[in-house]
Amino acid sequence: MSVIDFLCGRPLRSSEERAERLGAAAGIPVFGLDALSSAAYGPEAALALLIPLGAAGISYIVPITVSIVMLLLIVYLSYRQTIEAYPQGGGSYTVAGQNLGPFAGLLAATALMIDYVLTAAVGISAGVGALVSAIPKLQPHTLMLCLAILFLITLVNLRGSRETGAVFMLPTYLFLGTLGMTIVAGIGKAILSGGHPTPVEAPPTLPVATAAVGLWLLLKAFASGCTAMTGVEAVSNGVTAFREPVVQTARRTLTTIIALLALMLLGIAYLCRAYHIGAVEPGPGYQSVLSQLTAAVVGRNVFYFVTIGSVLLVLSFSANTAFADFPRLCRMIAQDGYLPIPLAERGRRLVYTWGITTLAVLCGALLIFFGGVTDRLIPLFAVGAFLAFTLSQAGMVGHWRRKGGSRLHILLNALGALATAATVVIVTTTKFLAGAWIVTLLIPLIMIMMFSIRRHYDRVRAQISKAASLDLAEQKAPIVVMPMMAWTRVSRAGLQFAFNISSEIHVVHVSTDENKDEFVRDWRKTVEGP
Repeated sequence: MSVIDFLCGRPLRSSEERAERLGAAAGIPVFGLDALSSAAYGPEAALALLIPLGAAGISYIVPITVSIVMLLLIVYLSYRQTIEAYPQGGGSYTVAGQNLGPFAGLLAATALMIDYVLTAAVGISAGVGALVSAIPKLQPHTLMLCLAILFLITLVNLRGSRETGAVFMLPTYLFLGTLGMTIVAGIGKAILSGGHPTPVEAPPTLPVATAAVGLWLLLKAFASGCTAMTGVEAVSNGVTAFREPVVQTARRTLTTIIALLALMLLGIAYLCRAYHIGAVEPGPGYQSVLSQLTAAVVGRNVFYFVTIGSVLLVLSFSANTAFADFPRLCRMIAQDGYLPIPLAERGRRLVYTWGITTLAVLCGALLIFFGGVTDRLIPLFAVGAFLAFTLSQAGMVGHWRRKGGSRLHILLNALGALATAATVVIVTTTKFLAGAWIVTLLIPLIMIMMFSIRRHYDRVRAQISKAASLDLAEQKAPIVVMPMMAWTRVSRAGLQFAFNISSEIHVVHVSTDENKDEFVRDWRKTVEGP
């Protein structure tokens, strides 16, 4: 067995592709890990913006989360329709491209590609950051830990979709189970105590208010909380990865992911208000919101450490959703000629090897550049995702109008387009100076590169596609050049064959010593002499 076979597995035949497809149980960790793991940082991102309000800020986390969940449900209903209308997959790129034009399709694809790279880098960094916070001795090895996890995720994805689902099942369902039990136990205690539960371990005291409530502050908190919605489009991009019946399996997977995410977000928000838990400024004594919440509900026992351990694993492996979707998105773009053709080809394990490798290189470069600490990239989140959401929903409106869809279909997608467009404006405006301007700059630059690649392929296609008919009327015999080391039976047979092709033959022999070269004597005696 070669090293490649050991690491990546034996090559698969194309006929084995169906066996590599995923059911709903395996599809949740493959396509839903990014969205589900956002429950660990989405509410905290919103609470961090409410710190200036002190204890009063906690009361706003529930309405903010309800707004986010309502937006999540609108996007979910829209993507259910997308899966039904486009069972071949494609998501935002295909929908926007076919209904709004190639420019809109590439705009959506570029926004998603940027979001996937950020998701992979920040997810790995967040998981390692949480681990380093728990074990400070690992601090000097932050970058190496990030790169090790990146290598592991890359290797698992290169082995194929089915093995990826099997590997990530345990951490995903452990996270869902432990966090779910924590939320249920916390809500039960809150109800039994009349809404004022006594924490097993008291959370840190909330700071004194330093600012008054304002619309701008609440909008910023909403925009930060919307990071919890990154990754929900993954299933629509990867429909072809699911088992038959493809549409039903994909929709069932999407429904499960969204339901779990919505319940976790609402549960965490409610418990934060009930137990008076807020975000803590980074630094000595920092505790994540989930750490405070779990300790308040169950205390710091074995269950607490299992729960926090599952959170660390899921955050680290949340990059897997990007590795599942980024290569498929690149394949579709490459098939249309806007990216290099190798990105459209399957590898030895029937996955898009070049796409996986490209994402790994880009993610690794970001991690190395930032030393494994990518906190400064967090403000760039959500801009690309919501821009893609908007273009996808607008494209679906065009699709239903062209196909004669019902008014309900059109209304639902139009509502989704308006809601996500408003969110794009809010997210971009509130995060512009914090780094969102980088995304608005990168998108046109990448699109220019894509259009230049398409022009190159168009030029090559124009040069090679117009072939004239064969003309054998003035066909001339070719000139044959035959290298020959020695006069043997093989060279004699080769020379005889050459005379069948042409009468003009040039034999080339190279020697460093004319006096000792037997070839010349044999040639003169056997070929020239007779």
